[in-house]
Amino acid sequence: MKILRKSSLLAGAFALAAALVLSVGQPALAEPHFSNPPDDQIVIDVATVNGSGCPQDTTAVAVNEGNTSFTVTYSDYLAQAGGNADPTDFRKNCQLNLIVNVPSGFTYAIAKTDYRGFGHLEAGATGVQKASYYFSGESQTSSITHTLEGPYSDNWQFTDEVDAPQLVYKPCGEERNFNINTELRVRAGDDPELKSFMAMDSTDGDIETVYHFAWKTCPTDG
Repeated sequence: MKILRKSSLLAGAFALAAALVLSVGQPALAEPHFSNPPDDQIVIDVATVNGSGCPQDTTAVAVNEGNTSFTVTYSDYLAQAGGNADPTDFRKNCQLNLIVNVPSGFTYAIAKTDYRGFGHLEAGATGVQKASYYFSGESQTSSITHTLEGPYSDNWQFTDEVDAPQLVYKPCGEERNFNINTELRVRAGDDPELKSFMAMDSTDGDIETVYHFAWKTCPTDG
């Protein structure tokens, strides 16, 4: 009888241990980020903002009317070189990680991007604007670079367009954050005592970058 009781106790202990292992080895499914998003609108939330070009509280994201594009606005994004500029100011960058909810049955890609700003480049100076964007978990990254050459002192605008066959869509039915990594770089001109700078800067001092959506319906089951 003692052996039977010991076996029963051991069996119970093993069963309890197995249940604990199963509960630990099977984590709960992650809850969707948006608990009750509207059925007919895009909803965008900023998960993280990191970089020397976008200090805390200097970045905002807004979905434009019609849900066909969204605008990223900065207020402190400036690269400069020469004169009394700090040696580390020649390059500034900003990495945005966005959570995007789209209407049920649809997915999206970024088809066109408009970048606007102002640059003042002395003779011999150069300014570079670069952008890379990709979905989390996807290996494909698109990068496009634009260059300004001094002497230059004016507003600038660059537009990147992706041909339809090259569009990269968010996988249907999966939550994938959208990542945007922008960069500004400035090289001093022929006279290092003269400052050159480049910013994505509009007349009111804000920096606006507009990303245009392309839409596609997701296949339905059955």
